[in-house]
Amino acid sequence: MYLPGIGPRKADVLKREAGISSFEDMLHYFPFKYIDRRKINKISDIRSFTEQARTDAGMPYIQLKGKIVNFKTVGEGYKRRMTATFADDTGTVDLVWFKNIKAVSNAYKVETEYILFGKPALFNGRINIAHPELETENRFFGGEAGIQGQYTTTEAMKNAFLHSRAIQKIIISILEQMKEPVAETLTTEVIRSAHTISLDEAIRNIHFPTSATALDRAEYRLKFEELFFLQLNILQVTKFSEKRIGGFRFTTVGHCFNTFYRKNLPFELTDAQKRVVREIRADMNSGRQMNRLLQGDVGSGKTLVALLSALIAVDSGYQTAIMAPTEILSQQHYSTVTQLLKGIGVNVCLLTGSTKKKERETLLTALAAGEIHILIGTHALIESNVVFSRLGLVIIDEQHRFGVEQRSRLRDKNETPPHVLVMTATPIPRTLAMTFYGDLDVSIIDQLPPGRKPVKTIHISSSNRENLCRSVRRQLQQGRQIYIVYPMIEESSKMDLKNLTDGFETTKKTYPEYRVSMIHGKMKPAEKNGEMQRFVSGETQILVATTVIEVGVNVPNATVMMIENAERFGLSQLHQLRGRTGRGASQSFCILLTDGEPSENARRRIEIMTETNDGFLIAEEDLKMNGPGDIDGTQQRGIPFNLKIAKLSHDGQILNIARDIATGILEHDPTLTKEENAPLNSHLQKMKKQKKAGWFMIS
Repeated sequence: MYLPGIGPRKADVLKREAGISSFEDMLHYFPFKYIDRRKINKISDIRSFTEQARTDAGMPYIQLKGKIVNFKTVGEGYKRRMTATFADDTGTVDLVWFKNIKAVSNAYKVETEYILFGKPALFNGRINIAHPELETENRFFGGEAGIQGQYTTTEAMKNAFLHSRAIQKIIISILEQMKEPVAETLTTEVIRSAHTISLDEAIRNIHFPTSATALDRAEYRLKFEELFFLQLNILQVTKFSEKRIGGFRFTTVGHCFNTFYRKNLPFELTDAQKRVVREIRADMNSGRQMNRLLQGDVGSGKTLVALLSALIAVDSGYQTAIMAPTEILSQQHYSTVTQLLKGIGVNVCLLTGSTKKKERETLLTALAAGEIHILIGTHALIESNVVFSRLGLVIIDEQHRFGVEQRSRLRDKNETPPHVLVMTATPIPRTLAMTFYGDLDVSIIDQLPPGRKPVKTIHISSSNRENLCRSVRRQLQQGRQIYIVYPMIEESSKMDLKNLTDGFETTKKTYPEYRVSMIHGKMKPAEKNGEMQRFVSGETQILVATTVIEVGVNVPNATVMMIENAERFGLSQLHQLRGRTGRGASQSFCILLTDGEPSENARRRIEIMTETNDGFLIAEEDLKMNGPGDIDGTQQRGIPFNLKIAKLSHDGQILNIARDIATGILEHDPTLTKEENAPLNSHLQKMKKQKKAGWFMIS
């Protein structure tokens, strides 16, 4: 097919700016919004919008029918612009063009009737419309103008006359020239199961809806298709692959596990913890390598579940490696585990970058001989000279802090890969977990242990700082510790933020009788660890910091978290910071301090934080407000296919339907080689060629 008006220059712009290089790409360039153009306004109607323009962001888009009375060029140089008077039988409005003036004067004629579409604005007491769309008729592909799609266009596209209406005309031209319906990608059975329309009907109605209902059906079909092939790819690569990796069988739950469970367990496990332990135990006895993500909100008891998993490995004669992202967190895990396992006969050791040479040599010899049952450490565990006798389980805490290569090197310590349990305290919405972590089995601890008091979250304006300081001093007088978190390290000329260094000095002056530590990301690791350790040990009572303290540190005596300029933080970040408190029996508080009047988005984030402590609810709200973003470091994994119309933040129900249908197909045909699934396999392979997917087991 040949498209009139699309020469080499426009074709190049389309490819460079929108990734469009074929007719198929063009048909899959969907509108980002729709405008109802079924009504023709009168110019006199616009007068009623004048008051609205004074109070709101501006007037609504309107559609007029009339004639251009005159053209005039105004100004010189960069101030030069083209103006025109547009009239109908009720009055006149001004039109203005700041760009492509010569093209405008050639394209439009005086005393010719046009349909005008644009957004009015007030200027010098007059209503004008900048860069309006002008057409000589009001007919669109498939019928009279009605619900009209608006297409995303960049500045470069507009400069090449590829504005929204031009995109629409290109799509009209393609559809008019097509001799056959758009080729179907789904099988008849999938279409029936999903209760959806054909691809041809969906493509036509997504661009030129015949009704609001037809548009809804088109959107559902196209969203379902994207999510269906996404899930089909993930599930085929992992859960239903004939090449799933074999693993050690942990058949024994013996002395170590049972002794700990009966005698040393600090409190009764929650139902959620018990469920997750059962899931992990079944995985490790399946004969296949476990590859499981353990999600749990801050303080939900993930470490205890991980320890029980390690004891199953020990009882079966295997070693466990527990890797954490920082020395402080590694030391914290070591201290907790050794205390919990006291008297059971399990040998636990710690290996970090700070481990002395002689101690390291002794440790490595014992490890290779199988005398160490559980080794806890940082990335030092992946060094080539760290050799295990029989590594059966790898537990990775705060897994997004480690790169894929680091995780793989730990996995490769054995010829037979060990079972892998990765943990995160960052709640991930189910739709994201199913997409970004579709290659893992996901366990969720959605209950807090009994006796834990929810952190009280309070929003305070900086103007009330004096009263706040008195309340904080009372906590310090009771022997408690506090965090004060700032969003930046150095002064910024662009943003009105508190300066960490100034805040440190102010804190020392405000509470002169107490000792203050300060840490930030630009400090040397040893210096940062030293300052953090002073706070953990209670040597200092106040810790002034940036967000480097958001993950992993456990200080039960810290009962107050003050977050300066809280309006500058994201929801997930605020929730993670709040989780540093509430670790002990005393009531804890999170204070969100804001300067001035927060934006609408910031205000909503603060409202959510003060209303709930549920990390999964917060994660869902964060997803709705900001999209997937970089939740839990998922950007490093990416998703295999671009989503052009589906939104993970809103289309969870469609995702569930798509996953269920994909699962059903792969249960009977894991490799998609049966004749009835040939169309699915063909389209899936085509998508893979278009975008090479970097999917792999997370371990």
